[in-house]
Formats: sequence, C-alpha cells, structure tokens
Amino acid sequence: MAQWTVDAKLALLRQHDGVPWTRLAATAGVPARTLSRWAQQYRIRPTSAGLERLPRADKGRQRTSQEIVEAIQALALRHPEPTAAFIHRRVSGLAQDRGVPAPSYSTVRAVIARIDPGLRTLAQHGEAACRDRFELVYRRTASRPYAQWQADHTLLDLAILDRKGEPVRPWLTTVLDDFSRAVAGYSLFLGAPTAERTALALHQAINRKTNPAWPVMGLPDVLYSDHGSDFTSARLERVCLDMHVRLIHSPVGVPEGRGKIERFYGTITTELLPHLPGHIPHGTNGTPTSPPVLTMEQLDAILERFIVEEYNARPHSETREAPATRWAASGFIPRTPASSDELDLLLLTAATTRKVQRDGIQFASTRYVSPVLAAYVGEQVTVRFNPRDVGEIRVYFNDAFLCRAIAPELAADEISLEQLQTARAQRRHTLKQQLRQRRSLADALPDDTRYLPPTETTDPEPAPASASASASASAPPELTPPRHGLRLYATD
Repeated sequence: MAQWTVDAKLALLRQHDGVPWTRLAATAGVPARTLSRWAQQYRIRPTSAGLERLPRADKGRQRTSQEIVEAIQALALRHPEPTAAFIHRRVSGLAQDRGVPAPSYSTVRAVIARIDPGLRTLAQHGEAACRDRFELVYRRTASRPYAQWQADHTLLDLAILDRKGEPVRPWLTTVLDDFSRAVAGYSLFLGAPTAERTALALHQAINRKTNPAWPVMGLPDVLYSDHGSDFTSARLERVCLDMHVRLIHSPVGVPEGRGKIERFYGTITTELLPHLPGHIPHGTNGTPTSPPVLTMEQLDAILERFIVEEYNARPHSETREAPATRWAASGFIPRTPASSDELDLLLLTAATTRKVQRDGIQFASTRYVSPVLAAYVGEQVTVRFNPRDVGEIRVYFNDAFLCRAIAPELAADEISLEQLQTARAQRRHTLKQQLRQRRSLADALPDDTRYLPPTETTDPEPAPASASASASASAPPELTPPRHGLRLYATD
C-alpha cells in the first residue's frame, strides 16, 4: 500500500458523506478497516495530528540477541572485509547451535551499517586512513607576509635531456609564502634532494630577484617543512639558527599541514607540464607522451616565466587575490640579512679548497681573478658559487669573506655550470673523434720496410752455419734471453 500523507487522508475521509466505506475503499485502494481506523482517530483528535502515523511501540528495541549482534560486528570488522551473505550464513549457524532465533539477512545488513564508520575504516584500511578521514587537522595560517614559509620537493612529471642527451626526470624544490601564496624561490636539479639544493632555493627566495616583476624577498619568521633528511639536516638547522628563522617540521606521515604548497605543485602538474614536450601523464609508468627535447636551462626559464607572469600574477582560488598583489598590499617591510656575503656563506654550495695561484684561482677548469687575491698567493681558500651563475665565485679565507672573483670570459654573460660543463664535454668529444680518425688513418698506412733486414728469399748469399754457430757461442751469457715467459727486471 502506498504511503498516505495527512492531507490525503483528510481529503479521503471528507468524501465519506453519503458514500459507503466499502465503495470508498474500493475507489481509493485502501482496506475498509484502515479507513474506519482513520475515521476513529480523527473523531478522537479532530486535527491533522490525529491522522499522523504513530511510531512503532518497539522502535529502538533490539530483538536480536546481543550475543548475535556482537558476532555480526566482529565478523564485519575482519580484514579483508567479508560479504554480508557470508556473515548471515555464519551467524545463522551460530544461532542454531546456541538455540536462539537466527537473524534475517536484512537484520545482518542493518547491524553492519550501524557500525562506527571510523571503526570500520580503522579495521579495513589502517590507522593512517582513519586519521586522514576522521581526525581533525590543525591548519597553520599566517597573518602577514613572511610570517611563515613552506618548503618541499616534488619529482616533476616531465622528461628532459641531461648533459649526455639522456632522458631524465628533474626534481623541483619550492619555497612558498603562506600568507600570499606567492612563490619566493625554487631550485631545479637532478638526483635526490639534498640540503644544498634546499639551501639554493632559500638563497633565491631571500635575495632580491633580477626580474623586477618578482618582488618577493626577505627572511621569514618560520620555515615549515616535512621530515625529509635534507630538512632535518644539521646544515639547514645551522642556517635557520644563524638567520633567526624558526624551523618547524610537520608530524610524520601527516601531509595536510603542507596542503598549500602541494596545491601549487598540482597547478604546475596540470597547467604547465602537459604543454611541454616530454610530459609524463600520471599512471603511465614513466613513459612520456612525446620525446623530451628541453634542457635544464630551458626548463628553468620556462618555470620562472610561468611563476612570475601567471601564477603570482593571477587571483588565487582561495584568497581571491593575486599572490604578488597580496604580498605587496600589506605594506610589510621584510627582514633582510645583515649582508649578502654572510648569506652566501650560509647558503651557497661549498666547493673544495683551492690554492691561490699567481694568475688567480683555477676552479671548474676556469680562471677567476680579483685584485684582492694578490696578497693571498699560495694560501688555501674556500670557494663558494651559485650553480645558476658561475661568472663569479665567492672566496673565503678562514671562514671569513675575502672577495668576489670573476672569470673574465664569463663575467659579461650569465652562464650556468651545466652549460659550461656541457660545452667542455662537447669539446672533448670532438677532440677524441678527431684523434680516432687520425689514428685510423695512421693504421691504414703501409708498413715501412726500408730498414728491415733482408729475408731468406731475397738474401742471395746466406751466412754459413758454422759462422752463425760461432757467433752465438761468442755472445755473452747475460744477453741471452730466457726461455720462460716470466719477465725479469734484468731482461726488461
């Protein structure tokens, strides 16, 4: 029978005037006894409330024994989770053995549905899944620029060409301002993330950019990161201590606190990388859709243009403001290092020590000169450099900044260490190829037989046997070669 509303019941009862209950029941499709009961309820309470459906007297009561209910719940929390049909058959046999009524299939399903969702998730998917779905998350929110920066790494879904022309996948380290969502700095590299790569991204984030459309710079109050080995390294802790930056790590296995920087990586993955050659769609087992053609330097230029001209310049989906505009609108004056040389000492990659020669410092097969080095000829110094620009290096003596030395042939144009090494590798490859060609030409030349002794076929007067025997007998014994194959010092 269809569910009747209160208004429908009231309209049907009003048709009873002069119409028998049987005819009215046949027309409406309702049993006559039901119509009589509705009429009696309406006479007792002549309002619409008298026609409302009364709740069941046993509502909320559990007619299935508690023992069977607990057995159903225990079976449902097994891993892997059994089907409701299996649980119904199992508890039916259990109820028969214990002499209690067996539950119906619908009862078993209802008991399973009433289990706490958090308990079922914990049983079937583990503690991490239960925490991610049901536990409250504390979200760190900054109230102004530079109050908090986030730093993290990601392996890009893109294949590029390394110096040898082999396809490789680069890593990206990003430093993001929490308040404005503006990207403060980044670092592209090959290989596993290290503290040096993180320091390089921080160096770019803190320093003033050469691009005037990228104004983000300064020192943050808090640096927020995960528990990666590079973020928990003693090097980064020392850097933060010297710069008076508080280093905070997110709880192990809880990435929700870093969702803002993960959202930026999602933007890079969905809006930039699919338009580049060598893109690797997610789930394709590392297979690019097109052959990679970009180099590290080309990808670096593309990424900087995307960050400055698109990401930092357009309204953010959450703040409704462009990150660069939100950063500049606060009027906050950023905190800066005491000197750029001190910052370089802390963050830039340290090379091995070098000895100051009379013509300067030889580093990476390049000569660097500075007038200050004239007083330190013969001394051991420490060289630090920026891999993005090897036109100059920083020279330190006893951990104190000494000077900036430049390479005369590289100082006019900005060139990276990767470009320098690639050019030198190409030069060595060309020289080796020429050497192989020359050697193959030399090997193809005919043998020079002008000074060889004549052979038996060309010698008209062979020496008598007695003469040769006497000559061998007269030879000194120490010049006679040994008969064994072992080379001795005396015969070398």
